[in-house]
Amino acid sequence: MAVQVPLWHHYLQAIRSRGARRAQDFQRAENVLLTVLEHVHRQDPRFLVDYSRDLEAFQFALRTSEEPLHVEVPLRADADALLIEEVGAAEAGDGPAPCRLGVSREGARPERRMADDVLSVSSEGGAGCRGHIAPSKVLRVLKDLLVAAVVHCRHQGLVTPGSLNADSLEEKESHLSLLVSSGWRTIRFNIVPMVWRKLGVPALERAQWMHGFPEGSLKRIISQEAALVPASAQHWRVSTDYLLTRLLGALGSLPGHRLDGLSILDRVNHESWRDGGQSPGLTFSHLKTVLLWASTLFPAPEDWAELQGAVYRLLVVLLCCLATGNLPHFVYPKRNLLSDAGLDLNALYQRVERFASQPEASLRIHVTHLSRGPPPRIGNGVKALLQLPASDPAYWATAYFDVLLDKFQVFNIQDEDRISAMQSIFRKTKTLDGEEC
Repeated sequence: MAVQVPLWHHYLQAIRSRGARRAQDFQRAENVLLTVLEHVHRQDPRFLVDYSRDLEAFQFALRTSEEPLHVEVPLRADADALLIEEVGAAEAGDGPAPCRLGVSREGARPERRMADDVLSVSSEGGAGCRGHIAPSKVLRVLKDLLVAAVVHCRHQGLVTPGSLNADSLEEKESHLSLLVSSGWRTIRFNIVPMVWRKLGVPALERAQWMHGFPEGSLKRIISQEAALVPASAQHWRVSTDYLLTRLLGALGSLPGHRLDGLSILDRVNHESWRDGGQSPGLTFSHLKTVLLWASTLFPAPEDWAELQGAVYRLLVVLLCCLATGNLPHFVYPKRNLLSDAGLDLNALYQRVERFASQPEASLRIHVTHLSRGPPPRIGNGVKALLQLPASDPAYWATAYFDVLLDKFQVFNIQDEDRISAMQSIFRKTKTLDGEEC
C-alpha cells in the first residue's frame, strides 16, 4: 500500500503544474470579457460589471475539463420596487420555485431604470405593478449590446486581435454564450443576466445536515443577497450555482485534501472516463456536488488528512450515486442531477468502479510508472452494497460510507464510536437477504 502514496502525490503535482498556466489563461480571457462588459455598461448603465470573481478563477484552476464558465451580469434594479411573485409552489427539497419579477409603480425612478424594452406588461400584475421583467427581453437587449461592444472593442484596439468574434455569440434560453481566446486556449463563457435580491433561501436555512464546513461560513453565505437568474422566457429562479461556488470556496479554507481530491477526480474523469473529453460523462458540477456531500458525511479533519483517503471519500459517494442512479442536489436533495444528464450510468459505473479497484493504471503519467500494480482492492458484489441507500435512505450516513471505505481498504479512522457504528452497519449488511455483501 505504501508504494501507492507517491503515485497519488506525483499525479497531483502534475495537475498543479498546469494549474498556474490555467489560472493565467483564465485571467487573460476574463480581462477581455470585462473590457467588453465595461463598454456594455457605458452603453446601458442598467447592466453592471461584477469584478468580484476570485472564486471563479480559483474554481477554474482546480479543473482539467473545459466546460463553459458562468459570468453573471447584474441588472440594476431598485430592490424596493421589485415584486416577487412565485409561480406555483415547489415541494421542499425539490428545487427553487420559479418566480416573476414585477416592477412596482412606486419606488425610485422605476420608469428610467426599467424601460419597456425589458418589461412584459400583463393584466395579471394588478394596479400596483407596471409590468414584469422578462428574462427573454433582457437577454435580447444584452445580446445587442454585446455585439456592439465586441465590434467597438475590436475596432478601437481595446482587446488583443483574434481574441473575440461577435459571430461566436449564441443566444440560449437562459444565457448568452461567447468564445474568448486567451492565446492558445479558447474559453467559452456563459453570460447570465442576474438580479440581486435580499431573499432567504429556505433550503439552506433549514439544512441541519451541513456539517463539515468552516464555522460561520454557512451563516455568512445565507445572509448574502440571492442571485435571481433566468429560468424561462418569463420566469426567474434563485441561482444555486452561485451558492455552491461559495460553499466550495469555504471548503478551500480548511486544512486537508478536499480540493486536491476533487482535482484528481476531475482529471481522471476527463482523461479516462470521458476519453479526453470526447465522450459524454460527468461534469465538474457533478463532482463538485459529490465533494459537498462527502464533506458533510465525513466532517472530521482526519478524514481529509491523507491524499489517497480523501480521493476515496469522494469515490465511495460517487459510486453509491451511480449505483443508485441518484445524485441529490446539495441544496435541493429531491432533485436528481443524474436524471436528465443523458448518461449511460451502468457503463459509467463500471469505469469508476474499475478505477476505484485499481487506480494505478489511470494515475500513471510517465513510462517510469509502468511497473506492475497491486491486485484489485475489491471483488464482485460491491454494487449490491452500494445500492442500499436506494431502498433505505437511512444508509446515507457516515457509518455506511465508512463500511465502503473499509471495503476499499482505506478506512484509517481510530475513533471508537465511528468504528462501533461501522461494525454495526457491517453486521447488518453481511446478513442482508441471507447473503454476504
